[in-house]
Amino acid sequence: MSAKTTPRRRNQWRKIWLNFHLYLGLSLGLVFVLAGLTGSLLVYYVELDEIINPQLQISSSQTKQSKQSYEAIYQAIRNSHPERGSSWRLELPRHQQAMLMARYYKPVEKDEHTFAPLIVWVNPYNTQIVSSRFWGEFLMTWLFDLHYGLLLDDMGETIMGGIGILLLVLLITGIYLWWPSAKKWRSAFTIKSHASTQRFIFDLHKTNGVYSLLVLLLLTISGVILEWPNVFKPMINTVSPLYVTGTNESKIITGEQRISLDKAVAIASTYYPNANLRWIETPDGSTGSYKITYYQPGEPSQRFPKSIIWLDQYSGQLLSIRNPKQEQLGDTLINWLHPLHNGEIAGMTGRVLVFISGFIPLILYVTGIMRWLQKRQSSSYTKT
Repeated sequence: MSAKTTPRRRNQWRKIWLNFHLYLGLSLGLVFVLAGLTGSLLVYYVELDEIINPQLQISSSQTKQSKQSYEAIYQAIRNSHPERGSSWRLELPRHQQAMLMARYYKPVEKDEHTFAPLIVWVNPYNTQIVSSRFWGEFLMTWLFDLHYGLLLDDMGETIMGGIGILLLVLLITGIYLWWPSAKKWRSAFTIKSHASTQRFIFDLHKTNGVYSLLVLLLLTISGVILEWPNVFKPMINTVSPLYVTGTNESKIITGEQRISLDKAVAIASTYYPNANLRWIETPDGSTGSYKITYYQPGEPSQRFPKSIIWLDQYSGQLLSIRNPKQEQLGDTLINWLHPLHNGEIAGMTGRVLVFISGFIPLILYVTGIMRWLQKRQSSSYTKT
């Protein structure tokens, strides 16, 4: 008797999970689609911003000139925004025709937002200020806020983190429902030729889900952790202690002025002689320090690396140094999250893969709805 009831129970459970998968997909599918499509665009958000705003590209004729000093560029930024006296963070150009970007993280106009820096684009060849815009007020950063927080700031990130966990359940139930019997493994990975429209839609849904599963799981898991750092970092820290930044305050020397950005970079470069300079953060107030970030070959992110030097702003003395290649597993995991999420961890191949993967939720959602409508129509026809 148990042999007869086991398949029946299995079918009952399958029907329960099928309904759960269906209604979870119908209710959260649009958010999944939104996250996928915006995520695809954000893979290339800096490049797309330059295309949309051609003034952010330097002409090839100008690149034959010598670049201005970092101090001269910084002074041009300060003269353009004299009322902003806190720290500026300068991102070095990614290529010869790219602008230098400077971020001011504490604009009073955006006090109500957790993250909405002023971004200034500077021509490094002549120190001309080309553009000054607030984060969230131009297309690509608006898409960024939509992707991470539904334009709802901290509350939106909390919501998206919760939705991300439910989407993990959606993916897992999809695999459970797809899992074939021993004799059907081959057909489970293919689209049947010369099949009916219903069968084609079903095969299209299952194959897109199966072949994209690993990437979608990695993107969803990394996205959830990025949305809820205050939840996951303490958990990771209990297993592998995370790097903790010290105070790194400069010692005020009466009558002394801060050293120039160029001198600070020259000193910092002695600690990372074979690395590429990526960011220069100027001192915040009289006790602030220089924070200078380099990219070492092998780091997962070229744009946001973690090889950092802190220097006293007056004496240039080393205050602290961070070397990600000497950190523990927990920090390595945290450092991998963002470049894993945008594909940068695997170079251009990874970015293209993530870009393409962003369209998979749309395919799954459309084919899922079509399959549901087909079943409803078939059920209605049977009843009549």
